[in-house]
Amino acid sequence: MVEIAVKYIESVTGARGVVGDGERLCRGCVIDSRLVQEDSIFVAFPGERVDGNDFACRALEAGAAAVVLTREPLDEERALAREKGSAIFVADDPEEFLLRLAQGYRSRLRCTVIAVTGSIGKTTTKDILATTLAKRYRVHATAGNYNNLIGMPLTILAAPKDTQVMVLEMGMDGPGQIERMSRCAQPTYAVITKIGTSHVGMLGSRKNIARAKAEVLAGMPASNVNFEGDHSLLVLSGEDDFTPFIIENFARPAGVDVLLAGMSADDDVSARAVELDEEGCASFDIMLENGSQYRTGLSIPGLPAVQNALFAAAIAKRMGIPQYEIDEAFHELAITGHRQQVRDAASGARIIDDCYNASPESMAAGLDLLGKLDATGSRIAVLGEMGELGEESDRLHGLVGSYAAAKKLDLLICVGGPHAEAIAAAARLMGMPAESIFCVPTPEAALARWGSALAAGDLVLVKGSHAVGLERFVEGVVARAR
Repeated sequence: MVEIAVKYIESVTGARGVVGDGERLCRGCVIDSRLVQEDSIFVAFPGERVDGNDFACRALEAGAAAVVLTREPLDEERALAREKGSAIFVADDPEEFLLRLAQGYRSRLRCTVIAVTGSIGKTTTKDILATTLAKRYRVHATAGNYNNLIGMPLTILAAPKDTQVMVLEMGMDGPGQIERMSRCAQPTYAVITKIGTSHVGMLGSRKNIARAKAEVLAGMPASNVNFEGDHSLLVLSGEDDFTPFIIENFARPAGVDVLLAGMSADDDVSARAVELDEEGCASFDIMLENGSQYRTGLSIPGLPAVQNALFAAAIAKRMGIPQYEIDEAFHELAITGHRQQVRDAASGARIIDDCYNASPESMAAGLDLLGKLDATGSRIAVLGEMGELGEESDRLHGLVGSYAAAKKLDLLICVGGPHAEAIAAAARLMGMPAESIFCVPTPEAALARWGSALAAGDLVLVKGSHAVGLERFVEGVVARAR
């Protein structure tokens, strides 16, 4: 984790020192006073309900070496800091403080950084990359949802000093955010998984989403000036319709090499002869950039995971991972929770737990998996509303309903408010029997009505945006099955 003397914090971050022993060494950085350990840096974030500045004394009592506030410290806080030998700084923008502190630490680490962004598939790609590269390197990767302007720098600041490779997930909900993260992280490699419709409500169009994702290039050195000795590389999907736009308008002007990964023989890294087993896990022939080809397979389900694995294989091969270790890693993958995880119930039903988040594209992928896996009983979809779609929301929810109807489901349960109704209405319009379509307001309502009705052989997809809380339905069904 980061180690920095108090006397250097001001020059690295621009924060103004108010009181403190310049020689005291700080170790680690947190934004929750409950996580403060001896010598931590505590950064206070003001909020609508909770103001982190109010916990300055708690952090000092817990042993913080430095406390960073967004207001002038109170007299009691100054006195306590002097008593404890701690420092107090004032920063106008705590996000910028974290980014600058993390950038300084990242530069000292001089490790290889891989940035992963895109509308869908970021976490799975990150997980596959981390598992594959760990075959040869000491890897530190984004945990949980630490992929924003706060979480990403905290991930960097938590990296062990002997880290050789960092895999950082970069999410956003507006323009300019990924650029700030990229300039902080200075990635050598980057992946843009897909330009989809997530955040279209905030950014207005897929083209604007493509521009925002392409900001990942902002912190990447041109291939011929990379100080780490590696050639900078951006990996894109060969089948994404915005790939040419990103190459021509962003990658080429930045002097960054591009590699295409996908299902076409024209792609630099490709998959062919894809087959799914009864658990939905894919096996396929992979063709690498150097022309080598071999049969491999994944221990995680879903066709989208194949594309994510190709991104990882492309970078792993560039970083010297031999094909047999790539193959080993693919067979050892574990899923980050609630992402196309097939869970067995004691009743005999199987639950495709994919409720971490949702977009129209990932909804379609989930429904595809529901249709491909074996089921001797009913095929059921429990679909929640999707967020951040703006003016396109009704139309895109309707498209999901139409797609669900085309899958010939036995039962469609739509969870939420008006947008759940839009899914149901479109499914009815496209010919799905009305008696097979239901709308309920909450996961609890769905659980109460159908939780005990699942039978042996049933296959159930559960998917929706995180805000809907469909994990409560999943956990309730699993608990009832025990």
